[in-house]
Amino acid sequence: MKIIYIHQYFRTPSEGGAVRSYHLAKGLVDAGFEVEMITGGSQKNYDQRWIDGIRVHYVPVAYDQNFGFIKRSLAFISFVKQAKKLIRKLPRPNLLYITSTPLTTGLLGLWAKERLAIPYIFEVRDLWPQAPIEVGVIKNPLLKRLLISLEKKIYQQALKLVALSPGIAEHLRSVCPERQIALIPNFSDLERFFPMEKSPDLLLKYGLRNSLTIAYTGALGKVNAVEELLEIAEIAQKRAKNWQFLIMGEGSHKVLLQRISSQKSLSNVHFVPFGSKEKVNEVLSLADFAWISFAHLPVLKTNSPNKFFDALAAGKAILVNHKGWVYDLVKNHQLGFTCLPSTLKVCIDNLEKIENNPEKLLMMGKNSRRLAEQYFNKELAVARLINLLDPTKGNQNASGEKDILTA
Repeated sequence: MKIIYIHQYFRTPSEGGAVRSYHLAKGLVDAGFEVEMITGGSQKNYDQRWIDGIRVHYVPVAYDQNFGFIKRSLAFISFVKQAKKLIRKLPRPNLLYITSTPLTTGLLGLWAKERLAIPYIFEVRDLWPQAPIEVGVIKNPLLKRLLISLEKKIYQQALKLVALSPGIAEHLRSVCPERQIALIPNFSDLERFFPMEKSPDLLLKYGLRNSLTIAYTGALGKVNAVEELLEIAEIAQKRAKNWQFLIMGEGSHKVLLQRISSQKSLSNVHFVPFGSKEKVNEVLSLADFAWISFAHLPVLKTNSPNKFFDALAAGKAILVNHKGWVYDLVKNHQLGFTCLPSTLKVCIDNLEKIENNPEKLLMMGKNSRRLAEQYFNKELAVARLINLLDPTKGNQNASGEKDILTA
């Protein structure tokens, strides 16, 4: 089976960032599928590379998280236009596998189905346009209606749909109950991420002490609410706690977070340059807890954040600031603590208790790794996708078991 996989922000593990599409595409290639990836790149002209059996086409569409709304929109439109031209030139595939965000990638599916009679499967990573509407990026009533209508059409015209969390799957069922919907959440890379003891050499390298440490490794945007971690750092410093806070990532709010940290003289906060997945695992090895946070908007409760699954594989206890699917997993599987804005004092008290209870902290970390191994390994995600694309090749148990995904 030949598949054209479309992801505007395709990344490899050596580049860092969200690498879900790399692992899924490589898993398909290993299973005998022919996969061509269409993505955007900052180079000036079209480029093409072979990456682990995946033929990757880079169309020249620069994108940066610091782009404003208009510049982002132009990048989305440019990608769709250039991808259309490229698809016409490539050998005809059996289907397109299209992943959001942005939602505009779905325009390629609608076009390919109507003009070329090529079916498409649409993977929904985030609920768009609900997310930018709730964040306040999209305010025009007419534009809201147009985007919601487009979302519905993309879902309804898809051959099948893929959701990354139970909340997203529930939304898809409400929009198009007649479509087959597969739940394939983000997953843990158990080879690149693994439990490590705090190395004295690494502590020295990063200028850290061997004390309670909380790390955030992910995007630093408006919706990530990392400023709440700075609130905990401020309280800890006022209580003269010997705790440390690591922030690793890039995004539109990084400078703001650095400014807040400087203004409050938070000597316990350390900003770490963004890097590869191996670098993320290195930073997580210095931490006792991984901080998982989002702004307190209903739509963000449905997220399936990569940083959470990386932390599970690394065997880290979890601190989560919002209610949703991740909150339920943390609570039900004893992975760590909730740290809601209304209960910051309780969270600090819990951290003070755990500081003197290394056995309980170790247990939380083991629970995280066990959860990753049993339910969120990348091999299981690939098996679910293969079963969706070609049931004759797939493992029926990969999508049929009643497990944590539907609990």
